[in-house]
Amino acid sequence: MKKPTIKDVAKLAGVSFKTVSRVVNQEPNVSEEVKTKVQECITKLNYQPNHTARTMRKAPFSLAFVYDNPNSHYVIEMQNGIISECRKRGFELVIHPTDSRSEEVGRELAAMIGSNQIGGVILTPPLSENRELVTFLLNRDAKVVRILSGSGAPDDLAPVVHVNDVEAGRRMTGYLLDLGHKNVAFLGYHASHESSRGRLEGFVQAHSERGMKVDRNLVLDGEFTFDSGMAMTKQLLGLTNRPTAVFACNDEIAAGAVFMARLNQLQVPDDISIVGFENSPFSTQTWPHLTTIDQPNFDIAACAAAMVIDMMQTKEVKSVKSRGFDLKLLVRDSASAPPKP
Repeated sequence: MKKPTIKDVAKLAGVSFKTVSRVVNQEPNVSEEVKTKVQECITKLNYQPNHTARTMRKAPFSLAFVYDNPNSHYVIEMQNGIISECRKRGFELVIHPTDSRSEEVGRELAAMIGSNQIGGVILTPPLSENRELVTFLLNRDAKVVRILSGSGAPDDLAPVVHVNDVEAGRRMTGYLLDLGHKNVAFLGYHASHESSRGRLEGFVQAHSERGMKVDRNLVLDGEFTFDSGMAMTKQLLGLTNRPTAVFACNDEIAAGAVFMARLNQLQVPDDISIVGFENSPFSTQTWPHLTTIDQPNFDIAACAAAMVIDMMQTKEVKSVKSRGFDLKLLVRDSASAPPKP
């Protein structure tokens, strides 16, 4: 059967093929009534836009998701959120993992932009925290949106989608302290990660609000991995002043902490409470299910993609738009009041 063409859609909708093209490409100056009519005809005919023809035009219709993060769940959720928005808007996505520590990362991304007809870039931490890299990309006419930790945009360099890790860390720590815990450990501090610094800041704030001091011996540096969670927990359990609760910087660390606790014949939460962050699959694959912070990575990434596409379509040179996401406390089974002495 012959594939439907743009002219078939135009004929059915009673408009010109140029109008159909403007609707497909999400261009302005088309009324909502006409858009709805054309979209209905596209669906009815199962018309598929010719992306090859679009590539022949000079206007880019692809965006890139650039990340350097070992947490695969985080990356997959972000990727799916961006793909969802791209499909709705008729754009393509280029997935580009990179090493944020490389001195060549700027040139690498510039080459990627030039060779893939890319007009927009979504950056995640720690790349999004690199002002020099962002400026480098902006100077090459890329539209950039940064996903960052914070209560707002830190500057007007490029648009930001932000999450308030400080408030979420304060809320989770407050929950543990209000259960009666006085010795709470913090696992996974990483000085180069803004999200880790924010969560620790919230941890400290919650103690301060209750007139309590943080035992710095219970704040351990580590990676956002299961093995690191095991190693840090083993270190904690060797302390004389053993904690009664653990706040892990992500669910993978928390899962490692639960495993190490069991290896030491400790029951969670009867002997030690363990909570996580992000609401990843680790939080429900671990038993007991982890109390955690729900971080809506899919929605965060979809929002970033929508911002990039809007800038590409309106040809904005720079936008100072900012969008924040609240992170919610999810109470499950891995935390309770401390054991009685």
